[in-house]
Parts: sequence; C-alpha cells; structure tokens
Amino acid sequence: MTSEASPYTETRSGGNTAAEGPSWGALAVVMVGTFMTVLDYFIANVAIPAIQSDLNASAAQSQLVIVGYGVAFTAGLITGGRIGDLFGHRRMFALGLLLFALASLACGLAPNADLLVVARVVQGAAAALMVPQVLGVIGTVYSGPGRAVAFNVYGMVVGLAGVFGQLIGGILITVDIAGLDWRSIFLINVPVSAIALAFVFRTLPESRNADGTRLDLPGAVLVTGSLVLLVTALVEGREQGWPAWSWASLAAAAVLAAASVAHLRRRGREGRGPLISPALFRSRVFSIGLAATVTYFLAMGSFFFLLALYLQQGRGLSPLESGLLFLALGAGYFGASLLSGKLAARLGRSLVASGPLTLAAGYALTGVAVVLNGTDGSVLWLVPSLLIAGLGMGMTTGPLTGLVLSGAAPEHAASSSGAVNTAQEGGAAVGVAIAGTVFFPALGAAASAADYPHAFTVSLIPLVVFCVAAAVMIRLIPAPAAT
Repeated sequence: MTSEASPYTETRSGGNTAAEGPSWGALAVVMVGTFMTVLDYFIANVAIPAIQSDLNASAAQSQLVIVGYGVAFTAGLITGGRIGDLFGHRRMFALGLLLFALASLACGLAPNADLLVVARVVQGAAAALMVPQVLGVIGTVYSGPGRAVAFNVYGMVVGLAGVFGQLIGGILITVDIAGLDWRSIFLINVPVSAIALAFVFRTLPESRNADGTRLDLPGAVLVTGSLVLLVTALVEGREQGWPAWSWASLAAAAVLAAASVAHLRRRGREGRGPLISPALFRSRVFSIGLAATVTYFLAMGSFFFLLALYLQQGRGLSPLESGLLFLALGAGYFGASLLSGKLAARLGRSLVASGPLTLAAGYALTGVAVVLNGTDGSVLWLVPSLLIAGLGMGMTTGPLTGLVLSGAAPEHAASSSGAVNTAQEGGAAVGVAIAGTVFFPALGAAASAADYPHAFTVSLIPLVVFCVAAAVMIRLIPAPAAT
C-alpha cells in the first residue's frame, strides 16, 4: 500500500508494506497482544477466591478486580483507536503493550486489594490503547486474500482466548509456579509482553491518518463517559439487584450518548476531525454490520458466563475441570476458524450468516442435553452440542469482523476498529447483564444444585433469539458492487 493510494503514511522501517508483501511476523506479534488482553478479561474470574483469601478482599473489591478492567477496556477502545489514527498504529501498539506489561507486573505484586483494583483499571486502559491498533494494522498492512486470512486468524485468537481463559487460569493456579498462586496469571504477561515488544519495530510498519487533525478531547470525554456509565450500571447494577443509582447511571449514559452524537456531527460538519467520523455510518455495510456485531456478542459472551455458573455451582466442578469441558467449544471454534477462510471465498456472507444459526443450534442442543441429564448425568453429554456451538462461533467472529471493516474507509482504520472492538466488548458485557437478569430470578433465592439446569436452560432462550437476529442483520448487509 503506497501513500498515493491511501491517506495513511507508512514507513519501510520495522516491516514490509502491503505492496511489498507483508511479513506474517507482524500478524504474530499483534496476535500476542490480542490474546493477552482478551485472556485477562476472563482469566481473573478463576482467581477471585484465592485473591479474597490472600488479600482479605471484600465482595465489592473482588467485583472491581473484574469490572475495573472491563469498564476501562470497553470505554477506552474508541479513543484508543483515534489516537492510533493520529499518532501511528505501531507506536501506540508498542506503548499499549509496554503499559500493559507494567500494569500486569503491578497486579502480580499488589500488596492489597485496593492497589490490585487500581492496577487492573490501568491494565484495562492499556489494553484499550493496544487492541484497536491490531485491526488497524491488519486493515492497512494486509490486502486481498491475505487480509481475509488475517481477519480469520484474529477471530480465532479472540475466541480461543475467551474459551480457554478459564482453563489456562485453572492450570496456572493449580500448578502454583514458584508458590505465586493467583499472582502467576498476571505475572506471566510480563515476559510474554517483553518478547512481543522486542519484535514490534522489526515486523510492523508504521501507519497513521495523515489528515493533520488533532485529537477530539471533548468527544473522547463524552463517548468514554457514556460508555463508563453504561457498562458500570449494567455489570454492577445486576450484581447489586438494580439499585436506584444504576438506573440513574443508565439515564445519564443516554444523555451523554445524545450529547456525543450532537458533538460528533457538529465537529464533522466543521471538518475538525471528530473522534468517530459520522461518515463511517453512511456505509450500510459498516452500520448494519456493527449492529450485527453487537447482537452476536450479546449471545456469545454471555454463554461463557452461564456455562461456568452451571458447571461450577450447579455441577460442583472445579475451575480446572469445567475449563477442560470448554475444550469442546475450543475445538469447534478452532476447526471452523481454519476452514472459514477457504469457505468464505466460495460462500461469501452466506457463510457468515450461517454462523449465528449454527451457534443457535448448538445452544438449543446444549439446553436439551442439560434438561435430559440434570445434575446426575455425565457432563460428557454436553460435548457434541458444545462442539457445534464452537463451530458457530468460529464461523462468525473473524469473518464478521472483516466484513464490517470492509465498509470503512482506510483513513478511519483504527477508529473504525475501535468502534468494532467496543461493539464486541460492550455487547459481551450487556449480554452478561441480560443473561443474569434471566438466570438468577429463574434460579430463585434459596437455590440448590437441582435448580441450576432449569435456570441455565431458560437463560439460553434470549441467546438463541440474539443469534437469529444477528443472522438476519448479516443477510441485510448489502453485497459488494460488481467490478
């Protein structure tokens, strides 16, 4: 990709340009960052009991270890994407990776729960700076069939990190490396980040938006504030039984969101480089695809949450044992991700649309298996349906991401990537909140293990609906114009 063909400026140092045949080492480096950031979204769940015991953490502090990372990560993605557009994708990826390593070190060395929470927030903010640059790099460095392969690899890595987060955490804590216990799940990021950082400037070319505009700070404050209020209210509000403050937070988020739209439109009309260009949403491929992404992740992210509850609290499995059962999801996901690139060339978006339907079938069959087996039957009966669900996830995540970003102009590569990442993480967070509002009332206040199969199965109903809705939306995405 040359500067004449794109509004991005790219340098030769540190990697090849798309026109010269980019090295796949660049993809390997950014995928390391992707895997760690997604993994840390899930892996800390396994360590909460040990953290509570070791640091004498309260229930609220334990929740903030999870929520603090998730809120900072989700709320900062759009701003992180725009920063990458302005100051360079490679440079911001490297900075985010360095900050992520330092925050992980602080998490692993935290002497008390309060400092651990602060370090997790910083870790989430670092991830929000790093992750949008990944899709920005893919979108600007790779082209043609290579880009499709890169997006499929990205989707595979995202899914595998989510699927195996619980298993990896369980293994690290069980092995108890050097007596570190729960601290190892954070400290392991440090050497991995250092190795990746050593190769960033050797493999990644630099690219940035060359429009000369400055960062839209008021827009960043408005968009970030609305996302913080929304995600915090949905996640913490559900945990605390929807107190008055959670509804006030949702109302304030709506007000800030409306103010954000007005601000971005005005700044766009004035040609002053808004945080998110309204022009992005003039593309039906991008706008409908983004809605489909949110809907799909409502169904995907919440399933991990429900399955972990059923297996650990309903069936009494340990984190490691339940993590091993997640291998069925991972096998299906991995297999579909390997095949989706080849099939997409033949089937196009028909393959992407069939992914959520396959996922819906997997969920429905999982519900049937749970009803038939209750709490006494072998959990191995879940393996076939989980394999099908994994296939659906693998058929959708990477190809849908590539499809959505194909509708964005190259000058908005990282900012559009930030919007897609926000749709993914925000959809997952909202999906967990929705699933919780169905699951816990169905479980009842005086719940026993026998109540979990019913609560789990009922909670799958909205997930199936989301899957079908996502498939319909994908079908509505316009086909590319014939050339």
